[in-house]
Amino acid sequence: MRLGVSAALVDGTFVPGDVSVDGGSIVEVGLSGAGSGIAAPGFVDLQVNGFAGVDLMATDHEGYVRVGEALLATGTTAFQPTFVTAPESALLDALRKMPAGGIGARVLGAHLEGPFLSPRRAGVHDPAHLSAPDLALLRRLLDIAPVSQMTLAPELPGAFELVDELVARGVTVSAGHTDATAAEAHLGFDRGITTVTHLFNAMRPSTSRDPSVGFAALARHDVLVQMIVDLHHVAPDTVRVAWNAAGGRLALVTDAAPAAGMGDGEFVLGGRRIEAEDGVVRGPEGQLAGSALTMIEAVRNLHSLGVSLEAALTAASAVPARVAGRPDLGRLAPGAPADVVVLDDRLEIRQVLVDGRERVGGRS
Repeated sequence: MRLGVSAALVDGTFVPGDVSVDGGSIVEVGLSGAGSGIAAPGFVDLQVNGFAGVDLMATDHEGYVRVGEALLATGTTAFQPTFVTAPESALLDALRKMPAGGIGARVLGAHLEGPFLSPRRAGVHDPAHLSAPDLALLRRLLDIAPVSQMTLAPELPGAFELVDELVARGVTVSAGHTDATAAEAHLGFDRGITTVTHLFNAMRPSTSRDPSVGFAALARHDVLVQMIVDLHHVAPDTVRVAWNAAGGRLALVTDAAPAAGMGDGEFVLGGRRIEAEDGVVRGPEGQLAGSALTMIEAVRNLHSLGVSLEAALTAASAVPARVAGRPDLGRLAPGAPADVVVLDDRLEIRQVLVDGRERVGGRS
């Protein structure tokens, strides 16, 4: 099957020509007889708490199908269901109910955002359910279902023991909801933390003499950073500074709440009531509580700040795939899985494929 596009994003560069797909894989790029629009790798979202009215902490297979299909319509072909701080029983239940696949978008594994977070930077997480680093608890969580990422506060006593366990099991370890100083952050990075959750949100503020986690991560070449570019969580100029400093190490994420894809209204996230108004989602005390963002909107927002379209699309695909330890995803190359999003000239989604199967749209 040919996609009928005029160009494809290959290793961060637009290659003129059409793309052919067969048997679930990319066959060729740069074919003559091209059509219109561009093909990009399907988006990879590392932080999806909920979507389309569904709270992934408290749903069933039907809810996952609703989320998976709704994500496809926004160009996301792979994601990490993200579970916020909650009682152990609720986390274990959420992990048990997480499907391995068959819901539309690929499930990469769970992102455990807690409970080993700083009480000073809890954000919308319920402080009553935060926990000091507990290796036995961590092992109980990891033994239930595949976990692909864990966010923790590296400055907490005992955190490095958890980092060692996570690294040994092949889980991506991220610093987030943290009050760590730059020195504490560097110790964590040296120990095996490879990324930062929602850069500049729920972390110690940086100053010229106390750069904290955010700038410590940007100062290194071996740490990837994740950012919510809805232009509410992080100011445009801050996004530009982070982008220029990261040098291709910035992954777009949504931190999507159940409000994403639904418009304004009241929803539930991890047992706590949240409200979406004018595209901003807040918790009961007025703090930010995830977002209503989609990955295609994040791409458009980043592009609107002067970032090239090629780079913005790469930040939504290849870079987050790298964070997740899935180099097979987020790329268009012969032999790679045919997870593809086709965009028209207005950056509207025309077609989405997963494993070479058309799941959204199609050419008329």
